[in-house]
Amino acid sequence: MLLEYQPKGTETDRFTPITLQYLFEGKEEPKFQEKMLKFLEGLDEQFPFLRQYHLHIQSLNTFPHSSGIASSAASMSALALCLCTMEHELFGTLESDLDFEQKASFVARLGSGSASRSVYSRASLWGYHEDVPGSSDYFAIGVEKEIDPIFHTYHDDILLIHKGQKSVSSTAGHALMKENPYAQTRFDQAKSNTKRLLDIMAAGDTEAFGHLAEQEALTLHALMMSSDPSYILMQPNTLQAINKVREFRLETKIPLYFTLDAGPNIHLLYPHAHAEPITDFIITDLVQFCQDQDYLADEVGEGPIQI
Repeated sequence: MLLEYQPKGTETDRFTPITLQYLFEGKEEPKFQEKMLKFLEGLDEQFPFLRQYHLHIQSLNTFPHSSGIASSAASMSALALCLCTMEHELFGTLESDLDFEQKASFVARLGSGSASRSVYSRASLWGYHEDVPGSSDYFAIGVEKEIDPIFHTYHDDILLIHKGQKSVSSTAGHALMKENPYAQTRFDQAKSNTKRLLDIMAAGDTEAFGHLAEQEALTLHALMMSSDPSYILMQPNTLQAINKVREFRLETKIPLYFTLDAGPNIHLLYPHAHAEPITDFIITDLVQFCQDQDYLADEVGEGPIQI
């Protein structure tokens, strides 16, 4: 994401509208422009100076947007980081890395809960937990130092089962949780699993990690199917690919596991040490279930970089 800003050159106050020119992949995109502008208009408390500048934002994706692969998390975290950089350039107020990251995470969360985690490298946690010092509902914290180094090597290869927009947005799906009869049980389970997951990752237990990741993914989609109205984001090819992954793991004993975002696409999780046989398996057995036989080869990253 690229953020450019110019002073308006006139006296402004808090009632002056924010002026924004937004381009997505080089083109005007009214839907995204409206979303960005609405987000910026709500940041008076965090960035009261924004109304004094003309803003120009350009962004692009390297993966399909609105398909369930957290494109909103990517955009909102990138925007929050740009805004915090803008503040520091103008006023020098975010000198320490901790202050910068926490504010960026807090602001990103206002646009997308998942975005709060995307300002850190390797691993992060969002949500207060009494057993995790420094954890908060308001911003995420980095936890890469608390996990075994084997998880620093993890791959996340995404099978693009369907590249189009999903039928129910994440925002609408979250709203349906309010009346879901299993919601509170799910919240309790998620809290318990948070601590379990941190213990598992600290111990470097790849088998337990994969088992919990799959359980979490399927529980998420079960909640979608039990909402009112119910909805299903998995597709037939999603289920066929999942069965193939489980067969491969049973036959080879290689720790290849899957998870699912809020969509039909499958994330394949595994340590780098097993990359070669798994890549062969993806190409020979799994791409047949992908739209246009496409998949994204990704891995744990070093975090966002200012360019």
